[in-house]
Amino acid sequence: MTTLNPYLTFQGNCEEAFGFYKTVFGSEFQFVGRFKDMPENKNYPVSEHDKELIMHISLPISEETVLYGCDTSGAFSSSIISGNNISLSIETDSIEEATRIFNKLSDGGKITMPLDKTFWDAYFGMLTDKFGINWMVNYDLSKSKS
Repeated sequence: MTTLNPYLTFQGNCEEAFGFYKTVFGSEFQFVGRFKDMPENKNYPVSEHDKELIMHISLPISEETVLYGCDTSGAFSSSIISGNNISLSIETDSIEEATRIFNKLSDGGKITMPLDKTFWDAYFGMLTDKFGINWMVNYDLSKSKS
């Protein structure tokens, strides 16, 4: 089943915000990853300060819905303002479904991260559609290993 979840982007206060959301929804984090946990990439250097920021966090809201979040860092931080700091995250059941949805949503829009395999064992991409809506498309590759 394909699911749709909100993904919030913060400018350095994601951990504080999600600590608050945790008290609101009364659930525990599924995952907390920091930028220091990523493999180093010379094309996207991470400053010492930014290494402690949240790269990805997930907080279940219900059986069907997860609230996702991250901090932005470096050159990307200036493009985040209140109002454009939310994306819709689509979780698919297959690589083929992820590819189909990503290609249709990106038609006439702007791909910000091409759909590809990632270090966190996912097939993932990001885009802004022709209406200005930010999307993330993800397929968990570990599903195909089960």
